[in-house]
Amino acid sequence: MANKNGALDQRTFKKLSRLYIIALSTIALSVIVSQVLVRKHLNKQQSDSTVINIAGRQRMLSQKLTKEIVSLSVYSDQENRISLKNNIQSTLDLWELSHNALQNGNDSLGLPNQNSVDIKNKFTAINPVFNVIQKSSKSILKKLENDPLVSIDDLALDVNKITNTESSFLVMMDAIVNQYDLEADGKVAWLRRLELLLMGLTLLILLGEFLFIFWPTAKSVKSTLSNLLSAEKTAKEMAFNADELSKAKEKSIRELRALSQAIDETLLFARISPNGDVIHIGNKFSRLFKFSKFKKDVFIWTVLSTNEKEQLLIEDLVNKYKKTGWQGEVKATIKGSVDVWLEMSIVPYRPTEDKSELLIIASEITAKKEGQIEIERLTQESFEEKMSQQKIISSKIIENQEKEQNRIAKDVHDGIGQMLTGLKYNLESINATDVEKTTSKVEHLKELTSGIIKGVRTATFNLTPPELSDHGIVPAISKLTQELGKLTGKEILFFNKTDYNQRLDSLVEINIYRIIQEAINNAIKYAVSSHILVSLSHSKNILSIVVDDDGKGFDPSKVKKVKNGDGGMGMTFMKERIKYIDGRLFLNSQIGKGTRVTLNIPI
Repeated sequence: MANKNGALDQRTFKKLSRLYIIALSTIALSVIVSQVLVRKHLNKQQSDSTVINIAGRQRMLSQKLTKEIVSLSVYSDQENRISLKNNIQSTLDLWELSHNALQNGNDSLGLPNQNSVDIKNKFTAINPVFNVIQKSSKSILKKLENDPLVSIDDLALDVNKITNTESSFLVMMDAIVNQYDLEADGKVAWLRRLELLLMGLTLLILLGEFLFIFWPTAKSVKSTLSNLLSAEKTAKEMAFNADELSKAKEKSIRELRALSQAIDETLLFARISPNGDVIHIGNKFSRLFKFSKFKKDVFIWTVLSTNEKEQLLIEDLVNKYKKTGWQGEVKATIKGSVDVWLEMSIVPYRPTEDKSELLIIASEITAKKEGQIEIERLTQESFEEKMSQQKIISSKIIENQEKEQNRIAKDVHDGIGQMLTGLKYNLESINATDVEKTTSKVEHLKELTSGIIKGVRTATFNLTPPELSDHGIVPAISKLTQELGKLTGKEILFFNKTDYNQRLDSLVEINIYRIIQEAINNAIKYAVSSHILVSLSHSKNILSIVVDDDGKGFDPSKVKKVKNGDGGMGMTFMKERIKYIDGRLFLNSQIGKGTRVTLNIPI
C-alpha cells in the first residue's frame, strides 16, 4: 500500500508540475508576444516626432534663408556681406540636408526611409519649388564668392525668384507636416486597438487556465491529501523497520572499523581533503614519518618531506590529480634528512554525496629505488668512458688525416706542379713543319696545360696552408679568401670585426678552417654566388664566424635528408667537425635569397 501511495503521489506531483508549467508558459508566451508586437510598433513610431520636428523646421529654414538673402540689400560693406554669405551658406546646407533626409532617410539625423505614398507624392510636388530656391541661392552665393560687394541689382533676379516661390514652399511644406502628423495619430490609434486586443486575449487565456488547469488541479490535490492520510499508517510500520536497519548498520560500522585498523597497520594509508589537509593518517604512516596524530591543520606534503622542493612537487601532484587520480613514484625526506622513496597512489572518493576526499595509499620502495639509481649511475659512467675513448680515436684520425694532407700538398706542389710547368715551356718551344696544324695543336695544349696547373694549384691550396700552423686561424682564413678570390674570380671578402688574434688548439683551428673552406666551396660550386662575405667576431667565451653568400639558396630541410649528391656529405662533415670541437652550427637559407652559415665555438 505504501508503494502504491508513493507511486500515486509521484504521479500526482508530476501531473501538477506539467499543468503549472503549461499555465505559466502560456501566460509568459502571451506576454512575450504582446511585448514583441508593441515594441515593434513603438520602434516604427520612435522616429515620428523627429520627422515632424525636422519637417516643421524646414518651413523655418526656408523663411530664414529668404530673410538672409533679402538682407543683402541692406548691407553694402564687405564685412557684413561676407558674414551674410556665410550664414546663407550654413542655412542652405542644413535646409538641403534636411530636405533630402526626409525623403531618403539619414542615420545621423535619426530619419528612417519609411515615407508613405502620400508623403512621397507631396515631396514630388514640392521638389521643383525647392529646386528653384536652391538654384537661386547657390547663384547668389557664387556671385558673392566672386565679389562680396556685388550690386544688389545683379542679385535682383535670383532674389525675386526666391521671394516669389517661398510662399508656395511654405504652403506645400505645411501639407507635408500635416500629413506626417495625421499618419502618426493613425499609428497611435492602431496601437490602442492592439493593446485592447492583447488584453482580451490574456483574460481569455486566464479563464481557460482556470477552467482546464487550476480547477482540475484543486480536485487532484484534495484526492492526494486523502491518499497521504492513508499512507501515514504505512509510514509508522516503516519506522519500526528502520530501527531494525539501524542496528544492522551499527554492526557494519564496527566491522569497517576493524578493517580500517588492519589497513592502518599494514599499509601506508592516509585520508586528506581536496586541498591537502590531513584528515586521517594510518599508524604505519605515522611511525615512518614520525608524525603525531594529534596535530591539526597540517598538509600532507609537509608530513611526507622536510625538503621544500619535494613539498612543492607533492603539492602540485595533489592539486593536479585530485579529480582524476594518479599513481607513480615519489621521493620523500623524513626528519633527519633521510631519503625515502614511495610507490604512491592518489585515489579520489566521495564518502557522502556532498563531500569529497582523497585516499593516499603508498608502499616503501627505498631499497629498490636506490639499486635502480646505482645501476643508472654505472651505466652513465660506462657511456661517458666510451665517449671519451671515441673522442681520442677521432682526434687521432683527424690528426693523421691532416699529416697525410700536408704530405700530399708538398708532393703535389714540388713534383707535379714543376713537371707541368716544364711541360708548358716545352710545348711553347715546339717548331713543327706543318705550321697550321702544329700551331692549332700547340695552342690547344697550352690552354689545357694552363688549366691543369690552375687545378693543381687550387688542389694544393685546399690542403692545409702553412698560415694555419704558423700564425693561426685568422691569417689562414684571410689567406683562404684572398686565394680563392683570385682563383675563381669571385669577390670573396674577410672581415675581422673584433680584431681577434688569439691562437686556439691546433685541432680546433684545423676543424674551423675545414668548415669555413667547405662553406665557401659550397657557395662557389652549388650556390653560384658572385659575392661571399666571411665575418669573424668574438666575446669573452664565444668565437663566432659567419659565411654569407648571394647565391641561389636552397631548402635546408631537404639537405638534411640527403647523404649523397649536391652538398649532402659536405653538410654532414661540417656538422661532425663542429660537434667534435663542442661548437654549434646554424644554417639559414631561402631559395633565391642566398645562404648564411654561422659557427659558434667556445674559447
